[in-house]
Amino acid sequence: MIRLSKLIITKMQINGKSCTVCAHIHDQKVVEIHLKPVGVTTALNNIYVGQVEKIAANIQAAFVRLGQDFNGYLPLNQAEQVIYTDGRKKESALRPGDEILVQISREAMKGKLPALTSNLNFSGKYLVLTSGNQKIGFSNKLSKEECRILNNWLEEERNDENRTYGIIVRTNSAEASKEEFFRELDMLKKQYEKTVVFGRSRTCFSLLYESEPFYLTAVRNTYTKELEEIVTDIPEFYDRIKESLEQQDSDEIQLLHLYQDKLLPLYKLYNLEGAFDEICHEKVWLKSGGFLVIQQTEAFVSIDVNSGKYTGKKKAEETYRKINLEAAEEIARQIRLRNLSGIILVDFINMKNPDHQDELFHVLQKYLRRDPVKTRAVDITPLHILEMTRQKVNRPVIEDIRMICE
Repeated sequence: MIRLSKLIITKMQINGKSCTVCAHIHDQKVVEIHLKPVGVTTALNNIYVGQVEKIAANIQAAFVRLGQDFNGYLPLNQAEQVIYTDGRKKESALRPGDEILVQISREAMKGKLPALTSNLNFSGKYLVLTSGNQKIGFSNKLSKEECRILNNWLEEERNDENRTYGIIVRTNSAEASKEEFFRELDMLKKQYEKTVVFGRSRTCFSLLYESEPFYLTAVRNTYTKELEEIVTDIPEFYDRIKESLEQQDSDEIQLLHLYQDKLLPLYKLYNLEGAFDEICHEKVWLKSGGFLVIQQTEAFVSIDVNSGKYTGKKKAEETYRKINLEAAEEIARQIRLRNLSGIILVDFINMKNPDHQDELFHVLQKYLRRDPVKTRAVDITPLHILEMTRQKVNRPVIEDIRMICE
């Protein structure tokens, strides 16, 4: 298999502030990028002993205090499997004053409090352990044969009547040896036990589980089947990543490289400045001469596909088809690059041929499947607007850039 993807981890100045940047490069294009100002940590995926302050029935949520001037909101549909510190049954209704275990599932966005969940997740490269849903599930990107093999490996877990956690088998597990698979499972079990079992006896507002540095999370979450290289020019990051991969006894350690060319910084070699500049502009030009206009509103993201420089009338239908197909690939890249989420509406150039519309829909779906964040094309409306959704996890990259500017 030809490996086309690289994970780049570096530091660069953004609006005069030093930031750590993780970028995924696929086929020589930046397709995903994350940044954190140096010295700023994230609370995403942290697990706390929180205290319920208020139940807001009108918005179906509980407001939970996590510490001094630190609150989050717990949607009640995420509170069906609550773990109480006093040992009460999970089925009991939440009440103000209850002390419960919660995990930050989404960072604060646009002035909103961070979102919480009581379904605690412990993520590895191959597996995720969950405290709420006790089923065993498989990534839908795994083939039937891969699922069959991995399901056989988990037969003992499936038949364990005392199992109190669920297991999600991730896409990367297809590349794992049986030894690597069970080594990680044992590690996640220990994390689960330390947090869920012993965490119940900890004092209120205790931090039970702290997420790893975000560049390590990027390494762990990268789909390794197409990964060619993990490159960093930060010696301390290189040492930390190497230590983590050695602990996992992972073959990926062979992909890790320390970049040491001081004449050409790593961020310039891969034009990360260009990627950030691209994110800050609404208009994106296509090679065909067409262009996209990407606008984010409070309610949804709108993407308009324009024919741009094409003005001819001959073979217009075929030209529009080609522009739309090129746009589909670029749209899939842009929503991942910008980390857009929620409802996304795409106004492609109208095509009269129904076969061309069906082709466009399926081509877009093919490109969306490359996105590690759950993304789904829903349908094309009678007004020829394509509706799609993308799961909300982190803030859009443009918001991170604006926060750095403040």
